[in-house]
Amino acid sequence: MTKTIAVLIGIMFVQIGPVTAADRVRIGVPQQVIHWMTFPLAYKKGFFKEEGIDAEIVRILGPSGRSALVSGDIDYYTTIAFMTQSIISGLPAKVMASYVTCPAFVLMARPEVKSAQDLKGKTVGIGGPPGSAVDVIARLSLRHIGLNPEKELKFVFLNSHERNFIGLQQNLFSAALLPPPFDYQGTKLGFTSLVRAHDILSYPEGGVIAHTRKIKDNPNEIKRVIRAGIRANRYIRAEREGTIQFLMEWQKVNREIATANYDSAGKIFSEDASVSESGLRLIIDESKKAAKVEREVTLNEVADLSILKEAQRELGTKAK
Repeated sequence: MTKTIAVLIGIMFVQIGPVTAADRVRIGVPQQVIHWMTFPLAYKKGFFKEEGIDAEIVRILGPSGRSALVSGDIDYYTTIAFMTQSIISGLPAKVMASYVTCPAFVLMARPEVKSAQDLKGKTVGIGGPPGSAVDVIARLSLRHIGLNPEKELKFVFLNSHERNFIGLQQNLFSAALLPPPFDYQGTKLGFTSLVRAHDILSYPEGGVIAHTRKIKDNPNEIKRVIRAGIRANRYIRAEREGTIQFLMEWQKVNREIATANYDSAGKIFSEDASVSESGLRLIIDESKKAAKVEREVTLNEVADLSILKEAQRELGTKAK
């Protein structure tokens, strides 16, 4: 037996063990930001195991996540807005469920900015690329407070929320869209909170996206993955202390920051993983602009909620 064959056999034995006990799946999560916490918490609290799923949570960003979903290197991805644009452009996948009503972003400004009108002609920092969900939510938030983002503001795009917060501290721009805990830290520095996105928007960003071959070949596995996420969200909503403890470990932060994260974002987690039709339509419309698609795109082209409704019924949740 050659060394190469021996190594391959060893790998097979390592992998086969857990697969016989549960279905092994790999789930892509982009960042350790709080609105992506559902599946990592479901793994930590054993909800996947209780559903007969041997889950692996993989940290992978949008373009790489899309490629991995197509190749089968991951079974599910979680970024609805980015994947919707890809679906409209021909990716054979569907949105199956959503775990957040809207990411807990806050539009914060420097202390000298007291109102929306003070921002006119100023620069806003965005912790993501142009056309990303962060960019879209920022522009919608600015419109909500009476500003025209395209005509009255300038933008700086940074691929990091931390760098975005530092830039605001250093007066590189006058306002920024920030996730927890930067809203909490900004308040301590005297920054002004102009609007919280989840108070004004339905933008179901974090959820379950599956390839169409998975939907055809293994709908039962999808249902169990969705159920694990619903159970995790119920835990998040009901168990403040347990969730704070989880955040301390997952995000590697102290209790003060974990508590601030939970208190800022605890309300965004859906109890039943329903996908808001108006929110998904908003994502579709913004995705059409980014992809330069003019044709009509129906909700059914992007989402398949039939398996979600089965999961909701089995968990005693009213299907919507």
